[in-house]
Amino acid sequence: MKIHEFQAKRIFRQNHIPVPDGDVAVDPQKAVKIAQNIGKFPVVVKAQIHAGGRGKGGGVKLAHSLEDVSHHADAIIGMNLVTHQTGPEGKRVKQVLVESGVDIEKELYLSLIPDRETACVLVIASEAGGMDIEEVASKTPEKIIKVRINPLSGIQPFHCRKVSYGLNLPKPVIKAFSQMLNRLYQLFIEKDCSLVEINPLVITKQNSVIALDAKMDFDDNALFRHKGILELRDLDEEDPLDVEASKYNLNYINLDGTVGNMVNGAGLAMAVMDTIKLAGAEPANFLDVGGGATAEMVENGFKIILSDDKVKGILINIFGGILRCDVLAKGVVEAAKKTKINVPLVVRMEGTNVEEGRRILAESGLSLFTAVDMKDAGEKVARIGV
Repeated sequence: MKIHEFQAKRIFRQNHIPVPDGDVAVDPQKAVKIAQNIGKFPVVVKAQIHAGGRGKGGGVKLAHSLEDVSHHADAIIGMNLVTHQTGPEGKRVKQVLVESGVDIEKELYLSLIPDRETACVLVIASEAGGMDIEEVASKTPEKIIKVRINPLSGIQPFHCRKVSYGLNLPKPVIKAFSQMLNRLYQLFIEKDCSLVEINPLVITKQNSVIALDAKMDFDDNALFRHKGILELRDLDEEDPLDVEASKYNLNYINLDGTVGNMVNGAGLAMAVMDTIKLAGAEPANFLDVGGGATAEMVENGFKIILSDDKVKGILINIFGGILRCDVLAKGVVEAAKKTKINVPLVVRMEGTNVEEGRRILAESGLSLFTAVDMKDAGEKVARIGV
C-alpha cells in the first residue's frame, strides 16, 4: 500500500526524522494560511499524488510571496498531472503540500527495501540525490552504495559508518545522518514497510540533515497489524479495478494488454502471462484467484475482467487442486448469467473433478473454446481475441 508524501512526513516527524515545516491544503486559501504560519519565504507548493517526477510535470513550484502561493496552489489543485510514473493518462491532483524552503548544500539519495536474495534489509544510497535513481544506476553504477542489514541482528554502527563514508559526508554531518538512518531502519521494521525512500535527502549549509521528500510503501499482508496505517489509504489514487478486486480478496493487477486471464496460483499466473506474450498478444491483467477460491470469488473475478473495456478475449487456465475444476466452472457459469459476455473465452483446466467441470461448461450453453494445454490456450486466445 502506498501513501502520500505529506502522510509519510507526518510519520517521519513522529519518529524524530527531520522534515521541513509544512502542512497539506485542498484549496488556495488553506495554502496561504499554511504559508503564513511558516512565516518565511520561499516556500514550496507540491502536488500530492502517488507518483514520482512531479517537478518535471509542473507539480512542484517555488513561491516567494503569498500571492505566489495562492497562484501556484490554484494552478496545481485540480490539474491532471502527467509524469513518467503516471502514464499518459496522468493523475488528478486533489491537494498540495505547502512547506518551508531549505538552504541546500548537497542532495543525496537514501532508501531501504527488502533484499529477497539475502533475506536482509538493503540500504541504497547515492551522492546523486534529486535524480532518477534508475538512471543513475544505469549510467553511473559506481555512484550507488549498497549495504545489507541482517534483520536478526539489526542495524549496527558499522552499517552507518559504511554508508556515511560511501557518501563522503563531512564529519559534522555523520552523527546526525547516523541517527536518522537508525530511526529509518527501526521505522522500516516496525511498520512492515516494503519501501522507505528519501529523494532528495539534503545537507543544509548549517550541516543539518533533512528529508526533503518522503515515500513509504507497506506490505499489504501486514496491514492487519497497523490499523492506523490502513486508514491512510487513498482509494482515489488506485486503479478502480484493483480496488474492486481487493474487496473480494483477489490478487489482481490491471495491465495494458487486451487478453484478460484468470488463474489459480501466482506462479501459474506468471507463466500464463508469458504464454500470452509468446503467442503474440499482451495480457490485460494479472489475476490469481488463489488455491482456496470459492465459486463466488471466481464469479467476481470474472466480472472484474469483463468490466475492463480493453479486454478483447479471456483465457482461463486452472489446475484443479484445492480449487476444484467443478467449482471454477460453476463460478464462470454464474458470472456469465449475470454479465454479458461479448468477447471470446478460452478455457483450459486440469486436475481435481476436471470431467465434472468440463460437463458443467459443456451444458451451460456458453460459447467458449477449450484448449488441451497452455500453449494451445495461449495461441487460441491470441488468435481470436486480439
